[in-house]
Amino acid sequence: MTEPVTKPNKEVVGLTSLYHEHAEWKVNSGESTVHAKRMPGRFRTLKYITESFWLIFFFGPYLRWEGKQAILLDINNRQFHIFDLTILPQDIWMVSLLLLLLAMTLFAVTSVASRVFCGYFCFQTSWVDLFTWIEEKIEGNPNARHKLDAAPWTGDKIRKKVIKHLIWIAVSIFTGISFTIWFEDAYLYWHDLLNFNLTLLEWSVLIAFILGTYYLAGFMREQVCMWLCPYARIQAVMADSQTILPAYDDKRGEPRGRLHRQGSGQPETEKGDCIDCFQCVQVCPTGVDIRDGQQLGCITCGLCIDACDSVMDKIGRPRGLIRYASLDEMEGRPVHKLYQHPRTWVYVAILLLSLGGIIYGLTHLGALTLRVAPERQPLFVRMSDGSIQDKYTFKVLNKTGKDIHVSVRTEGGVKGQKIIGAEEPKLVAHGRATSFTIFVKAPEENIEKEVTEIEFYVVNTEDPSMEAEYTTKFTAPEH
Repeated sequence: MTEPVTKPNKEVVGLTSLYHEHAEWKVNSGESTVHAKRMPGRFRTLKYITESFWLIFFFGPYLRWEGKQAILLDINNRQFHIFDLTILPQDIWMVSLLLLLLAMTLFAVTSVASRVFCGYFCFQTSWVDLFTWIEEKIEGNPNARHKLDAAPWTGDKIRKKVIKHLIWIAVSIFTGISFTIWFEDAYLYWHDLLNFNLTLLEWSVLIAFILGTYYLAGFMREQVCMWLCPYARIQAVMADSQTILPAYDDKRGEPRGRLHRQGSGQPETEKGDCIDCFQCVQVCPTGVDIRDGQQLGCITCGLCIDACDSVMDKIGRPRGLIRYASLDEMEGRPVHKLYQHPRTWVYVAILLLSLGGIIYGLTHLGALTLRVAPERQPLFVRMSDGSIQDKYTFKVLNKTGKDIHVSVRTEGGVKGQKIIGAEEPKLVAHGRATSFTIFVKAPEENIEKEVTEIEFYVVNTEDPSMEAEYTTKFTAPEH
């Protein structure tokens, strides 16, 4: 592997170094390709498990529910369908709470465990891992890939490169399609795609996502994490001396030295446990040397720990030369059993409040909503028989997937009142609000006060358990 470029010393902010106030950052700025070695271990296994959750991204849109797509983010019609639940623009506050929940979860996790999201769950990291796995299967191990890159163009090299890039393009196409069909019906989209009947916007989104996946995961790789991703820049302000992250124990590992066989004639000196094998560097997907301290390129994936532990096992020394640890632990300061940084608890508090709001919204999100607006000009009308009549405009929002009929009834109000205009059930279209007018007429002799509270109910005629209510006023002349 090409030696990374050494940048000049610069003042470290936050946890840019575990051991020094000033450190030399060794960063591959793109002048060489990082071909990371794959080694088995518990963190590599964990990484495979977490990355497999992205299979939901590929296959989730094909899940059907009651004859339709189970999860459909229908932006064109301003509706989000999640199984039986339909979220309309009126419920967008829950989406805002969901975004806040995700942001606070990310901040809290970063405060406790640094960039563990980058190492195990990030879209870019996962796709780079997939692309490099494909590359390894076709071109060989890291040494073979370095040699192939440096070799002149031959028939064998062209064959391997073409096969690799064709598979990369296929994955990118499948990724672009999978992204798009979260927003459109999957089967209808495939029909339009195969018949070249997509709209200009659909083609633009698909092509942009295909090219973005192919270029970012296949070529830029770790450079996206270092130079394009804003999360890499703000992580330092979220971390502190209690944040755990992969760390090299220099007190135990230094001074480094090659391991010599007994009887080799090499002089024995006092050496640390690090045998300078560079396995921790070889497996790093961003090409950093964790022994130089925490650096910008570290995505907290723990693969260097797997590599180091395997070497320690082979030479008969205890594991943990590289391990997840905090600055406090490495410097011998007291380590809290329960993470106690106030900022983290603020993140957790906001997270729980957001979660509570989402749960409340989902449990109180009825299939019908009702709004009733009384007529303001005039407030009431005196009829020829002396009765008082009020006019109301109903707006019924049907969040189900089909049209329904609703009946109207009242509770409260004035004794002897009659509902006019609701003798027959009203048709309410699905996915939008339907308006209609209702009159309430009451004998004047039964009216006891100028304003009387009245409750309106709309009830699904086919499913009486589906109803919505709204409380408003019945207005009459002053008595």
